[in-house]
Amino acid sequence: MSHSRLRIAMLSVHSCPMGQLGGRDSGGMNVYIRELARALGERGHSVDVYTRAHNPRDGQIYQLGPNARLIHIKAGRVEDMGKLVQYRHLADFTGNLEDFRRSHQLQYDLIHSHYWLSGQVGRWLGELWQVPDIAMFHTLGAVKNRLGLGLAETETRLETERQLARDCHRIIAATEGEKQDLIYYYRAPAETISVIPCGVNLGLFGNINKQGAREELGLDGDRVVLFVGRIEPLKGIDRLLKAMAILGRRPGLKLLVIGGDEHSRGELKKLRLLARELAIEDSVSFLGSVPQPRLPLFYSAADVCVVPSYYETFGLVALESLACGTPVVATRVGAAGDIIRQGETGYLVADNTPRRLAQMIDRLLGRRVPGTMSARAIRDSVRQFDWTSIAKAIIKEYGAVVGDHASVS
Repeated sequence: MSHSRLRIAMLSVHSCPMGQLGGRDSGGMNVYIRELARALGERGHSVDVYTRAHNPRDGQIYQLGPNARLIHIKAGRVEDMGKLVQYRHLADFTGNLEDFRRSHQLQYDLIHSHYWLSGQVGRWLGELWQVPDIAMFHTLGAVKNRLGLGLAETETRLETERQLARDCHRIIAATEGEKQDLIYYYRAPAETISVIPCGVNLGLFGNINKQGAREELGLDGDRVVLFVGRIEPLKGIDRLLKAMAILGRRPGLKLLVIGGDEHSRGELKKLRLLARELAIEDSVSFLGSVPQPRLPLFYSAADVCVVPSYYETFGLVALESLACGTPVVATRVGAAGDIIRQGETGYLVADNTPRRLAQMIDRLLGRRVPGTMSARAIRDSVRQFDWTSIAKAIIKEYGAVVGDHASVS
């Protein structure tokens, strides 16, 4: 079914798409929602992204781009709060969102929810509005529990995800692996799952000269290994620190770790202590959170970006690094196997054991001429992931779901 202009309600209850990246609840999903909303709006569709009001200084409505808005809905105290606390406020969020919709005389063709908390709201609103609800999970509680890292995910989350996987009109998975996990752990019907990858903003990532980036960051002459992401056990940062210790105390070798907020202080303390025990504290810099517009500087300045994660549903960091022309060493998680060309744009490792990581990092750092892997060729390898292409695929999926729903109705 073809629609010249779709009206889309996008839900990101627990995490504001404009939140600072690298924090407890802000990462690739935030980037995905923001960029997708903008790309859809630029193509003439109307997108309202609803999130929970969490900061008294925020206004209720922000313009994300043409035809795309971010709308804060009050549910509970207007403050930062944990995900399970927010679960108790989902009914209030739903009711207040409906009040906003009615008062502004808004109508929507579909709902696109992100994460399990939003998915629950999407189910309720889909029934109320009689429109299809599309879900993206971004991470799965069952997979995180299988890995056994960090706090166990609750049965509340697992049961909600089971219901969503079974009942929503369509699931969009970022990788084939995520699709298979949904089928295996939650018995999601295979015919309701469509695989569409994440995208990357090629206008932001990829237009910075490496030498210029190094000079601006004061890294000229150094060999730079980069990590970008949340500071949590699932990301395998301890494995990367041990890999750096194996590489030894080379002159000018630095590891830059980007990410973290007040909620990750405990984990950061553990990592700093580990770096001291490994005698590499002088070559490791924990930089905290970095605004997204400055991230391309760090990607461009680095010799190699490392993704040592135990689990990723996609792994946007690898895509951003490649878009900046910087090779990646990554565990075979998420989309790494789809976006990294072995020996051409980086290296995949079977797991994140420190010796495997160190071997591949060393292979990249040991190139006789830095930049042997052409930065332009690395960038060109991910051009199909630009947001224009991803938005087209999403719009096609939206049209099919809306058409199917109309025919059934």
